[in-house]
Amino acid sequence: MENRADNYNNIKKVNGERYIACGLKTGRITVEGIVGNDCAAFMDGAVMEIYGNAQDGLGNTMNNGYVIVHGHAGDIVGYSMRGGNIFIRDYAGYRIGIHMKEYKDRIPCIVIGETVGEFLGEYMAGGVIAVLNKNSKEDPAGDHIAPGMHGGVIYIKGKVAEYKLSPQIKTEVLNDYDISILNNLIYKYEEQFHLSLSRNYNEYIKIVPKNSRPYGKFFI
Repeated sequence: MENRADNYNNIKKVNGERYIACGLKTGRITVEGIVGNDCAAFMDGAVMEIYGNAQDGLGNTMNNGYVIVHGHAGDIVGYSMRGGNIFIRDYAGYRIGIHMKEYKDRIPCIVIGETVGEFLGEYMAGGVIAVLNKNSKEDPAGDHIAPGMHGGVIYIKGKVAEYKLSPQIKTEVLNDYDISILNNLIYKYEEQFHLSLSRNYNEYIKIVPKNSRPYGKFFI
């Protein structure tokens, strides 16, 4: 590991090691290789840049900071994430953004460059997820999109079959505010990965919950 005086660390030849950058509050860490489960968990302000792929649980309960993945990511990225930003250059697995939440001006964001697996935004309570589908694939997201979602917003580029949408959610056309958010996220994505993406916002759908208490009728 290369350790510099300016609070910068570079870890090379990583092959599945877990818990890297957990709880880190300051500084910048770059990793070369494939990181294991639960890296950047509870991270609170630092920057982690991964030159390779990430396994499951990246950014678990992350509070603040940046995570940048120059590759793919596994399942449950941003599990219970409550602040900060995660940018994934390529695709991500199942249950991305599960239980994500926001509070006042602390709004977590997850940006995926390609496609995602099933159960995107499950039980999502806040924050922003953007699936940019940079290669314009016909099927940008897996089945069971946002079951139990009761807050936040999801943007997906491309067509999503009606049967994939959970009963608790609805789709809307992007308004000017949505476009400004999405444009900012795309700009940051392009900046991180030195790529150029389409700005045709008519290709995107917006997913929001129908109400803030989808299961309220089951409780007294």
